[in-house]
Formats: sequence, C-alpha cells, structure tokens
Amino acid sequence: MADQIQENMLFSCVHEQHFGTEQLVIHHALSIVISGKMEVFTPEGTLFFEEGKMGIMRKNTLLKTRKHPASDGRPFKSFTIFLTEEFLHQFALQNTLPAQERFTGNPFFEIPEESFLSGFFQSLLPYFDEPDFFTSKMAALKTEEAVELLLRLDKSFYGFLFDFSEPFKIDLEAFMQKNYLFNIPMIEFARLSGRSISTFKRDFSKTFKETPEKWLKQQRLSEAKNLLQTTNLRPSDVYLHVGFENFSHFSNAFKNYFGYNASTVLNS
Repeated sequence: MADQIQENMLFSCVHEQHFGTEQLVIHHALSIVISGKMEVFTPEGTLFFEEGKMGIMRKNTLLKTRKHPASDGRPFKSFTIFLTEEFLHQFALQNTLPAQERFTGNPFFEIPEESFLSGFFQSLLPYFDEPDFFTSKMAALKTEEAVELLLRLDKSFYGFLFDFSEPFKIDLEAFMQKNYLFNIPMIEFARLSGRSISTFKRDFSKTFKETPEKWLKQQRLSEAKNLLQTTNLRPSDVYLHVGFENFSHFSNAFKNYFGYNASTVLNS
C-alpha cells in the first residue's frame, strides 16, 4: 500500500524515500508518524517528524514532504486525519461556539506525546492494515473525538480550528518571493494572496513586469542553478525541490534558459 484515502483519513506507507507531490494543505491536517521519519519543508523552515511525533498543520499552508523508511528497514507509515471546514462548521453549530477572530498564529502545532491524543492514535492503529473498516460513521466519531481532545489540550485551538475567514489581500511581491518554489495551480496562488485570478494576474504584471508563468519558471531555474553550484545535489535531486513535476521538462527548460545542460553545472 502507498497512500490511501479512506473517508477523511490518509493512510501512508512508503518503502523507499519519497518526495511528496501535494504541496498545499487545504484542510487542517492532524498527523502522526508511526514508523520512519518525515521532513516537512515550509516557507518558514524545515520541520522533522520522527517516529511517534504528532502535530497539526493549519489549512491553506504550503509545504513539501520527504518521507524516509526507518533505519531498520521498516517502511515509513503515517496517519493523517483531515478536519474539513464542513465538519468544523457543523461542530461549531452543534456546540454553539462563538465566532472566532482571524487566526494569525503559527500554522503548525506540535502535540506532546504524553497527551490523550497519543492514546487516540493508538486506537486507530488496527485500521492501518484494514482501512476499509474505517466507515463514514466511524470517521465522523473519530474526527469529533480528535477535535474534542485538541480543544481540551489547548484553548488556542478554538481560534486555530474555527476561523472560517477567507485569505485576505496581502503584499503580492513578498508572498511570491516567499512561495515561488511551491508547485501549486495559479488559481491557488491567487486565492492564497487574497485575489481573484484576474486580479492576481493584473497585480502580478504591475509588480513584476512579467507574466506569472514566465516569472515562476525563471525564478525556479535560477534557484536550481544555485543549488547545483552550491550543494552536492544532482539535477535529478533538484527538479522537484524547485517546483518542476517532470525531470524531462526541467532539463529542457534549463538548457533553453541557460544555453547548457544542468549536468554541466556540477563540473563548472
């Protein structure tokens, strides 16, 4: 089994090092690493999830992941429960929770291993090998339990979970300079910067004097060249990191832009 979605639960099992392709957390994601380790690359820095570590990542967070099997040969395994806005809206109504102000805190929260959530995840272990038993009814019950435990763990989770506001218009230049390496659709860049796609493209042209597509490619290729010159990484290691999906596309784009192959940078 690789990654498998069952209801709002992601079961992940990876037998060799794997660079994730999903780079936008749409819903709050509550996770635990069962075996192996995971690197999480965010605009603010790199987080490390060792075996047994738990945490929650806030919705609308950009990230990249690299999953590693355990040193003893066991595959990387993890659970993630997605706390959808639809579910949280319903939870807030049922529990008459007051409206929350816009959340401005850290988008990642590390959960102490001694918390009740550790036992909660232990109760989910049997479903890893039998994910089909994780029915809609069980998903709803377990998701509600997870939210209750988070709220009991720390009162700040009220604002973290129940801020239902949309992203607001922010400084476009700072946002793009911080996030251009993330490979997400243009419409998501627009939404996360608080703009419609048409306004995003218009503001982008005014700010960068270039189209988003051309600017992103130039920035990503320049960063690729920098990594090849300053690290021991090979082109095959770099292309995903700088936001390309396909190695062949990266190689062709690099040669067209710089006039030489990416592999020659290693010897320069």
